[in-house]
Amino acid sequence: MKMYLISDNIDTYTGMRLVGVDGVVVHKKEELQAALSQVLADKEIGIVLLTEKFGRDFPEVVNQLKLEYKKPLFVEIPDRHGTGRKPNFITDYVNEAIGLKL
Repeated sequence: MKMYLISDNIDTYTGMRLVGVDGVVVHKKEELQAALSQVLADKEIGIVLLTEKFGRDFPEVVNQLKLEYKKPLFVEIPDRHGTGRKPNFITDYVNEAIGLKL
């Protein structure tokens, strides 16, 4: 089983290549969809890493992938600029999920 990176910047791509993860750099929605089509056609890919920018810019595409496919697993990762999440995102997520304020 292989991992594959779809990144919006060359720095993340370069770092992942250094540890042996293949990937591609894309910037437009059409390029992202083309890369995803290639990934879904390759049955050896088990984990797809997407930089968080895609989740912010194209949430409908990323959310649909996460809901529809059990394999490969789609994981959003922060890029070199850090995460786009709030500092207390885990607490907020738990509060929303269980309906209690922690």
